[in-house]
Amino acid sequence: MAASAGGTQTPADEVPVPAGEAQALEPGSDSRAGGLSFCTKVCYGIGGVPNQVASSATAFYLQLFLLDVAQIPAAQVSLVLFGGKVSGAAADPVAGFLINRSRRTGSGRLMPWVLGCTPFIAVAYFFSWFLPPFTSLRGLWYMTFYCLFQALATFLQVPYTALTMLLTPSAKERDSATAYRITMEMAGTLMGAAVHGLIVSGAHSPRKCEDADLELPGPVTISPGAACLYSVAAIAVAVTYPVCIGFLHLGVKERPDPSAEASSQGMGFLAGLGLTVRHPPYLKLVISFLFISAAVQVEQSYLVLFCTHASRLHDHIQSLVLTILVSAVLSTPLWEWVLQRFGKRMSAFGICVMVPFAILLAIVPTAPVAYVVALVSGVSIAVSLLLPWSMLPDVVDDFQQQHPHGPGMETIFYSSYVFFTKLSGAGALGISTLSLEFAGYEAGACKQTEQVVVTLKVLIGAVPTCMILTGLCILMVSPTPKVPSQDTSRRLSLRRRTSYSLA
Repeated sequence: MAASAGGTQTPADEVPVPAGEAQALEPGSDSRAGGLSFCTKVCYGIGGVPNQVASSATAFYLQLFLLDVAQIPAAQVSLVLFGGKVSGAAADPVAGFLINRSRRTGSGRLMPWVLGCTPFIAVAYFFSWFLPPFTSLRGLWYMTFYCLFQALATFLQVPYTALTMLLTPSAKERDSATAYRITMEMAGTLMGAAVHGLIVSGAHSPRKCEDADLELPGPVTISPGAACLYSVAAIAVAVTYPVCIGFLHLGVKERPDPSAEASSQGMGFLAGLGLTVRHPPYLKLVISFLFISAAVQVEQSYLVLFCTHASRLHDHIQSLVLTILVSAVLSTPLWEWVLQRFGKRMSAFGICVMVPFAILLAIVPTAPVAYVVALVSGVSIAVSLLLPWSMLPDVVDDFQQQHPHGPGMETIFYSSYVFFTKLSGAGALGISTLSLEFAGYEAGACKQTEQVVVTLKVLIGAVPTCMILTGLCILMVSPTPKVPSQDTSRRLSLRRRTSYSLA
């Protein structure tokens, strides 16, 4: 997957490489072509694993945990999920601002933020799954720690993803590094759902309801063992943070920007944000994936609840989740080839493959149909995750070509994209969970009412379908930014003013 050099420059076209940059390219890369070694790409990909492990566990199981183990009302669950996503979204511009104000250290500008957030994220994640001894303030407890976890995860994710632009000036190598990152993140997503799901599988056995002969709606007392299982699963996920970030720190060297000193008087963060959102390719990219990412989040969040309360698929939950994630992991390298061979716009049609199957699952919720839907959904989810992060560097380069003497905007582009997608996810999950409250969902009940069943079918089928089709329509009419040549990309890198001192 490594990229080759972009051709030989004539003496008139040669751009002198500053000594600082030439030295920065030495670890694991070719200083002439900007190539990245296999080890560097793998270590960079490993750095994205812990956030995806935690996100996978929370996406599939947090809602079920809050409703059926913590047994807080659906309205409070809606506030917890909405508040967590909003806090993560609000942390994006704050993270960008603070990174802008920070100075470069021996580890770079971005790496210290990643390292500093790691222990606090692990602690906040654990307490997001811990069952406190009191019951009256549980909603506030989970609101506090889940919001803290989402905010800290943002402070790690923003500098980590922005690090893509400082690995190499080569657009093809950035795409390759992005593919490694997405592949490792998908593996982390698989690991998170598998490890967490296997540990807590005994907490939601349908036989408990059958043994108690509870066929009418009503709360069920959860044994202390269920809470203990969730705590053990939380510890297993939290440990991945220090381990994976350690690999990132050891294997990846941040490439310094030789123009950092000259950009110390750059424009303010809000002014830069206003400039980026007025860039048409970026604006339409963000709007389209607002709908697509929200659809994926809704699909993930309600799959387990749908299998538990709206179908007879209790015994298949773990297998279905793993089928989705294995399919996504295995299809990611294929989609990377499709992106290179047929272009990113054509690859976007792979997202809509899951649409008819999602509707079919809501209509015919049987095990064979569910496994087919899980397989196809994994393929679509893979391209929905890979595509925006492959298009975003092209949008940044397109912007820099139009503003060759302006400051670099990498952090603002990346942080604002994460901000908007999290905000859309917050609204989608908050409103959809609130709809369960209106439908009469009863926390901890073995059997829900018919209204709840119908609501879950709509949330698993019609809602993601409408959002995916809307996002694809917007993406198809948006202009495609031109990928700069190797020489142009190198010049942009040399002229780029660092975006981490915009304040």
